[in-house]
Amino acid sequence: MFDFGTAALMVGALLILVFIGVHVAVALGVTSVIGIFLVTGRLRIVEATIASTAAEALRDFTFAVIPLFMLMGEFMGRSGAVSDIYVGINRSLRRMPARLGIATVLGNTVFSFVTGVSIASAAAFSRIAYPEMKAFGYHRGFALGAIAGSSCLGMLIPPSVLMIVWGILTEQSIGRIFLAGVLPGLMLASMFILYIVATAIMSPKTVGEHVSHEGVELEADKVDLPFPKLAGSVIGVGGIVASVLGGIWFGIFTPTEGAGAGAALALIFAFMKGMTPREFVSAVYAVGKTAAPILILLFAAALYSRTLAMTGVTTAIREFFVGSGLEPWQVLGIIILIWFILGMVVDSISIMLLTVPIVEPIAVAFGFDRLTFAIVGILAIEAGLLTPPFGLLVYTVKAAIEDPEVGVRQIFKSSIPYWGIMLLAATLLVLFPGIANWLPNQLM
Repeated sequence: MFDFGTAALMVGALLILVFIGVHVAVALGVTSVIGIFLVTGRLRIVEATIASTAAEALRDFTFAVIPLFMLMGEFMGRSGAVSDIYVGINRSLRRMPARLGIATVLGNTVFSFVTGVSIASAAAFSRIAYPEMKAFGYHRGFALGAIAGSSCLGMLIPPSVLMIVWGILTEQSIGRIFLAGVLPGLMLASMFILYIVATAIMSPKTVGEHVSHEGVELEADKVDLPFPKLAGSVIGVGGIVASVLGGIWFGIFTPTEGAGAGAALALIFAFMKGMTPREFVSAVYAVGKTAAPILILLFAAALYSRTLAMTGVTTAIREFFVGSGLEPWQVLGIIILIWFILGMVVDSISIMLLTVPIVEPIAVAFGFDRLTFAIVGILAIEAGLLTPPFGLLVYTVKAAIEDPEVGVRQIFKSSIPYWGIMLLAATLLVLFPGIANWLPNQLM
C-alpha cells in the first residue's frame, strides 16, 4: 500500500540532506530509519531491518568484487606497464595528425580495461600526457579536454565500478553488463578519435602543427623502451585482462572469483616489474580508502531501497509514468535530464544509488532493454562528471596538472565536445540496442 506522506517525506528529506552537503551514505541511512519507523511505528522492526540488510550485505560475495578489481588496477598501474604501453602507442602514431591526442584516447582505453575508475584515469593521464602535449604546442584547453573526456571511458569499459554497482542494485548479471559495455566503449573511443583528428585537420594550430618542431623531442620519445620491455607490458596487461574477463564471460568463474584471480595475477606481475613492498602497502591502503566508502554507500542504498519498497513509492512512481501518456523517448529524456542535473552536484556512484532503484523499473515498464538502459544510464551519469559547476573529472584534471595558467572554466569549455559525443553515443544505443546486446547474446 502506497503511503504518500511517508514517501514524500523520505524523498524530500533525502534531497535536502544531499544538497546541503550531508554525506550521501548518512543521508540514505537517516531517511531510511525515519521511513521504516513511520511505516511500522516500532523501533524493534527498524533495528531488525538494519541488521538483516547489513548481514545480507556482508554475506554477499558480490560486494568483494569492487575492492578486488580496484586492487588489480592499482597493482597494474604501479607496475609501470600502462606508461610503457602509452609510450609504445605514441611512437607508433608518429605520422598521424594529433598523435598525442589519439595516443591519450587509446591509452585511456587500455587503462580502462585495467582500472575501471574514471578518476584514476584522469589523474594518471594528466601527469603522463599533458606535459607531452604542452611541449608539442597543443592548445592547453584542448589537451586537457581530451584527457578529461577520454577518462570517461573508465566507467564504460569493463571492469567498471559503475557497472558492478549497477548490477548489484538491479540484480543483473555483472558479467553480462561487462560484455554489454565493450562495443559501446570501443565505439565511444573511436568517436573521440574522429573528433580529435577532425580538429587537427580543420585547426592545425590547436594540436601544435602550425609551428616547426625541429629540435623538440618529446619525453616519451626519450624514454629507453626496448621492444622486450614493451612486449612484456603488453602481454602482461593483455593476458591478465583477457584471462579475468574471458573467464567471467565464459562461465569459468564468477565475477568475484575473477576479481580475486585478477588481483593475484596483477600483484605477481607488479612485483615482476619492480614494485617495492612499500608501494604494495601504499596500493592496498589507497584501495581501502576508496573502496570502504563505496561499500558503506551500497549498504545504505540497499537499506533505502527496502524502505522505498515498504512505502510503495517505487511502484507508485512507475504507475504514475505509465499512466501519464508520455512516449517512451520522453520518459527516457526526463530520466537523462535528471541524471545530468544531479551530475552537476553529486558524484556518479551517489547518483546511481539515489536513482537507479527508482528509474530502472520505470524503464522496464516502458519496454526498454535492461542491458541497453544500463549502458545508456552509465553514459549519462558519467557525462555529468564533465558538467559545471562541480564536474569531478574536471577538478581532478586541474588538481593533477598543477598549472596555474589553465583555469577550471577553460577545461570545462574544452570538455563540452566530449559531453556532446557521449550524448550522441547514448542516442545511438537507444536507436540500435544491438550494439550493447550483441556480445552478451553471443558469449553468455
